[in-house]
Amino acid sequence: MNHILIVDDEAEIRASLEEILREEGYGVASTGSAAEAITLLQDAPYDVVLLDIWLPDRDGLDVLGDVHALAAESRPEVVIISGHGTIETAVKATKLGAYDFLEKPLSLDRTLIVLKNAVEARRMRRDNLEFKRQFSAQSILTGESISAKALRQQIRLMAPTNGRVLIYGESGTGKELIARAIHAESLRRDSVFVELNCAAIPEAHIEAELFGYRHGSHPTGLAGTPSEKRGTLERADGGTLFLDEVGDMSLKTQAKVLSAIDDQLFTPVGGTQPIRVDVRVIAATNKNLEEEILKGNFREDLFYRLNVVPFSVPPLRERKQDIPPLVREFLREFGRQYGRPRMEVSEEALDALAHHSWPGNVRELKNLVERILILNPRALRIERKHLPPLTQRSNARSADDFSTLQQARDAYERDYIQKKLEEAKANVSRAAELLGLERSHLYRKMKALGISVRE
Repeated sequence: MNHILIVDDEAEIRASLEEILREEGYGVASTGSAAEAITLLQDAPYDVVLLDIWLPDRDGLDVLGDVHALAAESRPEVVIISGHGTIETAVKATKLGAYDFLEKPLSLDRTLIVLKNAVEARRMRRDNLEFKRQFSAQSILTGESISAKALRQQIRLMAPTNGRVLIYGESGTGKELIARAIHAESLRRDSVFVELNCAAIPEAHIEAELFGYRHGSHPTGLAGTPSEKRGTLERADGGTLFLDEVGDMSLKTQAKVLSAIDDQLFTPVGGTQPIRVDVRVIAATNKNLEEEILKGNFREDLFYRLNVVPFSVPPLRERKQDIPPLVREFLREFGRQYGRPRMEVSEEALDALAHHSWPGNVRELKNLVERILILNPRALRIERKHLPPLTQRSNARSADDFSTLQQARDAYERDYIQKKLEEAKANVSRAAELLGLERSHLYRKMKALGISVRE
C-alpha cells in the first residue's frame, strides 16, 4: 500500500481528501501544522506529501526544503497545493524539489492522476538507489572472461563522461543492466534514470511518451486520459534517458529525437512552448543499425549522434567460462529472495549448463536458476538431474558433431529417454508412462539406441 500525508490547515479539505484517497486504496495521514508534519515524516515513510503553502506555523515552501533534506531512501515526493497559486510560486516550488503544483479548489481527477504519477516517480527513484547499492562497474558483468573484463573496464573509463552510448547485443544479454551501470558510475548518479522501451510502445503513442503532451493532445483522445503529461525526456532532465530497442523507432520519431538530442530542446505534442533539458542519452538495440540504414529503416545522422561510444555486449555462448560464477551468483540472489539456505551446484550440472546454446542469453540462465530453486524446494545442491530436458539435451553434442539428420535425431532421443529413466529411478514401466509409450515400444527404442538399464 502507498502512503500519503496531507498537510493542510483546512480541516474540511483534510477530511475530504482522506476519505477519497482511502477509497482509492491509499494509506492516509493528515495534519494541519508544519511541525507535526515534520514529526510524522521522521517517524514513518510516506510516498507523497500533499503540502499546502499557507500553514499557521510555517511557510509551506520552507517545509518543502526540510522534506527535500531528508535521506534519499525515505524522502517522499511533494505535491504543493494552494488557493493563491501563481506561476512564480509554482516555479519556485519546482526548483525547491516539488514534484507538481495543484491549485484549489482541487480537481479530483487531476489530483488522483498527479498522485499516481508521483508514487511511480518515487518508486523509480527508490529502485535507482537500490540498484546503485547493489551494483557497480566491477560487478555488473560477473565472470572472468576476456569480454567480461573488457566491458567492465569500458564502463569504468567512459561512465564519468557525458558521451552518448549505443549498446549492441542480443536480447537477454543485459543491455539495460549495462545502461544502469553506466548511470550509477556517472556524474549524474544522484539524478534519475528513465527508460523508454521503443519496441513496447505503439508507434502512435511513442511521441507522446517521449515528449509528453499538452492541452488534451493525447493521441488516443480517449475519455479519462489526463489533459497533459510530462514525457520521458522532461522527466529525465538532469539525469539519463535510456532508449531501449531504439532500432524499432519510426523514421518520423527518429527525426524529432535527432533534433531533441542536438538541441536539448523539444516541444510537447500539442504544446507551443519549447522545453530545454539536460539529458544524457544511452540507447540500445538488438539490430544491426548499419544494415537498417542501408534498408532505409534508420536515419544515418541519428546513428552517428547515438554511436559516440559503442558498447558490444557478447552473447552468453561466447563467454561460457562465465556460466559457473553467474549460476552461483543467481543461486545466492534467489536464495536470499526465497529464504533458502546457501546452495551448491555440482560440476556435472555446470558442465551440462556450459554445453547449452543459450539463445535467451543471461536472462534465460537466470530464469532457469530461479525455476530450479522453485521446483526443488528441499534441494541443497543442484545436480544434473535437476536440470530441465532442454539444457541436458543440448549437453549431448553440438550440431557440428552430426553428419546426418538421423544421427542428430538419435542423439536427441537417447538423451531424452535417459533423462526420463533417471526421473523414473530406472523403472522402465514408469519411464514409458512419462514418455507416453508402450513399455514394449520403449524397450525396442532402448535397444536400437544402445541404452541399457537394470530395473
